[in-house]
Amino acid sequence: MRPDDWHLTDDVDAFLARAGDFLRSRPGRHVMTLTWAARLRARGAEAFGTGTPVFGVLEYGGEVRAAFHRLPPRALVPTPLTPGQADALAARLAALGHRLPSVSADHATATAFAEAWRRRTGATPVIRGTRLCLYRLGTLTPPDPPPAGRSRVLGERDLAETMRWCGEFAAAVGEAVRIDARSWSGTRFADKRYTLWETPDGTPVSVAGMNPLTGGQIQVDVVYTPAPLRGRGYAAAVTAEVSRAALAAGARDVVLFADRSNPTSNALYQRLGYRPLTDWSAYDFTAG
Repeated sequence: MRPDDWHLTDDVDAFLARAGDFLRSRPGRHVMTLTWAARLRARGAEAFGTGTPVFGVLEYGGEVRAAFHRLPPRALVPTPLTPGQADALAARLAALGHRLPSVSADHATATAFAEAWRRRTGATPVIRGTRLCLYRLGTLTPPDPPPAGRSRVLGERDLAETMRWCGEFAAAVGEAVRIDARSWSGTRFADKRYTLWETPDGTPVSVAGMNPLTGGQIQVDVVYTPAPLRGRGYAAAVTAEVSRAALAAGARDVVLFADRSNPTSNALYQRLGYRPLTDWSAYDFTAG
């Protein structure tokens, strides 16, 4: 496989024209590239304060075999790659002088690319401590009985409350992002629809969000309950409500990520009907 089998562009429309059918053919495993391509198409890279985006398509034998996206200075995010495909990509990017801070992908792909990047550039890959599991919904099984209370969808008039919940979530997972009225539109949180679970007296106790429908798929993203309120079934109830809403919106696939080191959340999602699809890892690179 030749490095120049990888075709690079900074034009998201050209990228989707070439790779869109391929990405939609396996939406679960391609969730990150589908999601970010849709965001950039809708809002432009300038909304996120990043450098010029880079997209790549691996094409040979008249077929698209793989793709990637990157929003500098963020990680390279490829779709699943074989070791040979990963090496060809590393060779192509290294020859063009790209400097990569990290790679984030399914575990096998991230590992293959990290090793290829080490060979091609001398950089040292260091795997991050947090590894994720990507789940896909099978048959939704809501909690029975649910905790006392009800769900409520947050609307435009609830922006301050939405930002507060997202800020608490980001802090809890160690995501370094500023969330306020000025920065909101440039965050990954701004395009989601959020649902709260409230107790019978109207007290909000848990939140879950979902991304827009993309490629026939919806990702449940942001599930958070404040620590003092955990263990009461609130997260299960609100995640079930958001999952149901995703199916009602026409999603053929509903996916979400969970921290593999958290047995509580992994067990919760599996009780709701989510099944493991793939492990997900990230490697950071130190200069060679």
